[in-house]
Amino acid sequence: MNISYNWLKNYIEISETPEELSEILTQLGLEVGGIENFSSVKGGLKGFVTGKVLTCEKHPNADKLKITTVDTGDSEPLNIVCGAPNVAAGQKVVVATVGTIIYNDQGSFEIKKSKIRGEISEGMICAEDEMGIGTSHAGILVLPEDTKTGVPASEYFKIENDFVLEVDITANHIDAASHIGVARDLAAYKNINYKFPALRNLKKYSNNFNVDVEIKNTEACPRYMGICMDNVKVSESPEWLKNKLKAIGLTPINNIVDIANYVLHETGHPLHAFDGDKITGNKIIIKPAEENSKFTTLDNIERTLSDKDLMICNEKDPMCIAGVFGGLDSGISDNTKKIFIESAYFNPVWVRKTAKRHTINTDSSFRFERGADINMAPYALKRAASLIEELGFGTVSSDIIDIYPNKKELEKIEFSFDKFTKLVGKNIHRDIIKRIINSLEINILKEEGDLLLLEIPSYRVDVTSFADVVEDILRIYGYNNIEVPEKISISINNENKNNNEKLVNIISNQLVSCGFNEIMCNSLTGAHIFTDKDNMPEDVVKLCNPLSNDLSIMRPGLLSGGLESIEHNIKRKNHDLKLFEFGRSYHYNPQKNISDINAYSEKRTLGIWITGKKNPLSWNLKDSPSDYFYLKSYVTNVLKKLGIDLDSLKFEILSNDVFSYYQSFEHNDNEILKIGSVSSLLLKKYDIQQDVFYSELNWSNILKIVNNEIRYIPVSKFPKVKRDLALLIDKSISYKTLTDLAFATESKLLTEISLFDVYDGKNIEKGKISYALSFILEDTGKTMTDNQIDKIMKKLISAFEKELDASIR
Repeated sequence: MNISYNWLKNYIEISETPEELSEILTQLGLEVGGIENFSSVKGGLKGFVTGKVLTCEKHPNADKLKITTVDTGDSEPLNIVCGAPNVAAGQKVVVATVGTIIYNDQGSFEIKKSKIRGEISEGMICAEDEMGIGTSHAGILVLPEDTKTGVPASEYFKIENDFVLEVDITANHIDAASHIGVARDLAAYKNINYKFPALRNLKKYSNNFNVDVEIKNTEACPRYMGICMDNVKVSESPEWLKNKLKAIGLTPINNIVDIANYVLHETGHPLHAFDGDKITGNKIIIKPAEENSKFTTLDNIERTLSDKDLMICNEKDPMCIAGVFGGLDSGISDNTKKIFIESAYFNPVWVRKTAKRHTINTDSSFRFERGADINMAPYALKRAASLIEELGFGTVSSDIIDIYPNKKELEKIEFSFDKFTKLVGKNIHRDIIKRIINSLEINILKEEGDLLLLEIPSYRVDVTSFADVVEDILRIYGYNNIEVPEKISISINNENKNNNEKLVNIISNQLVSCGFNEIMCNSLTGAHIFTDKDNMPEDVVKLCNPLSNDLSIMRPGLLSGGLESIEHNIKRKNHDLKLFEFGRSYHYNPQKNISDINAYSEKRTLGIWITGKKNPLSWNLKDSPSDYFYLKSYVTNVLKKLGIDLDSLKFEILSNDVFSYYQSFEHNDNEILKIGSVSSLLLKKYDIQQDVFYSELNWSNILKIVNNEIRYIPVSKFPKVKRDLALLIDKSISYKTLTDLAFATESKLLTEISLFDVYDGKNIEKGKISYALSFILEDTGKTMTDNQIDKIMKKLISAFEKELDASIR
């Protein structure tokens, strides 16, 4: 939210600089994210001065140019080449001096001393549009004859300069979402008064326009106020009003709408103005919409309504989504002659759900859904009507309408000084505490011994408990004024660290040491992560009221977040990536009721991504792309660190919409991990044009089979023996089938098998493939003899030939 430094001064005396003020606001819990300069004219007319044209002669080398000398108050007149047809000697003009920045629709440029057709030019005599104070470019702007020379243009045109503070409003401080709200907190901090602008004594000038109001759902609309105005003149707003709105980032529309927006940002209470001629039957009815009915909002979008959407209707049709957005057909136009100004209080839950349902976020919904001040409605209404009358834009034609059937009781909280001291850790004098309470406009109803009975003002909708009052007192007192005690009583937990946390750190450190970067992605995502977003899996957890369509589901896996990170990096020329993330995925059991909490589950997961080249560009490293086996080697090492042998897991090779191909590994019918190549169709959705290899490890299942046992195996005193075999086998036979058969045939002395060559080229029968294997044999009790070795190898060959129909090459 933007707060204007100058606008704020209308309500409270401020001597601090904008920087000092931002520090105070941040301490008060209204964190200032930045300070920006604002000028009612872009650039603030810096470098522009008034001048007098002393001479004006035809340019010797150009028919349409003239050479002028201009007095700008300096000791020497400026030579300026000018192309305006209306420039003449004796005129008072505005000059952009050398170094001035000129802003236009295409950008900006700097005035420099230059030669134009051979003649020196030391500035520019300006037209309206070149200064940004108008749109005319027919000629230079000629000022009145009595204008003094050398006056800065910003001073002559009374350009308003301001500072805008970007205040980050937290959900529990909606009371500060206005200039008066910020002034109120500052007044409490500085222990001074702030003021509300005075209101006119509104009188009904005629009876020409009046409306009846009916609330059909008082839960959704506890209070509804309004006033009718006649003789309305819709026009452009005065400059001071337009500048106030421009300073905080709003675009002025017309005087009536601008006044409503001005009062909103002044008081924090939303208003809405209806064209009186569009209120059919001169009747306003506040009621829920009909299910699946259609309504076109101000942005010209037709929306399908729910019976949980509260509508402001005339006798026949809906005119506005209550507290959220106005309708296209009932807004203020140039032809509006009478208006009805609405100032209401809508149920925050109704407004929030409607805004989320239609993905609308307005200044009005922002305040209503967090809890507007129900008792600010009368002042805001009178303030808007007063401004319209004062500025001559209309007259009151009705009494104030106020329907408030069930008056809201103010919150009452019991406050204990002793409990406060124990909670804060510092003994603050009671008089100071009571002064702060009074400065926060909290009413002390009763004081009895250690206790105070407090009545909370209606604008503090977040203050509902003793702890909330303590927080408010400390905001004003200053958290920095709470000293750290000399002694702190603490207890030390000597229990061992959670095994999961310990293993996560071990694996994280291992991956980082191998060149991986850890990422942390949002647990919320959208249907765009699926190749067919209209047919999502049944186990996806959908949000009832998503922040946006891109954040409408809980992530069913980690893959999408990693792909978004890869896309982000590739677009910034970082193509070679190794990433990992420890996170949770979220799942719904479609066999259970959607409202059953047991229908939802979380799964701890480790995701690992590799894409691009294996090695950085270097003269002494081979330039080779990452592949499936490169990723698999890292996954194997991760499992080995956890005491799990990847080769001991059951696997199958599959493909689906996510993977072009992948291996799924299981243990006792529980999936442990999958590893594969991400499908090109999915990569295309993320605009990734290089291969991405991904492995997803089910961390929850891995923790069940982790082997933390450390075993010592003495180094054998006897040598190992290596023998090689080249086998010709069917392509359908996997490498694992070979190793399983070999170890089953010789389980005692065969310790290791490795594949060092694969060939299926020339001279190899179709459908066959050649595997070259190394076998490591070892007897820890004695040195193996040649006869013993040959016997083992013959046994292995026989098994391969008999079981797999293999032949030796």
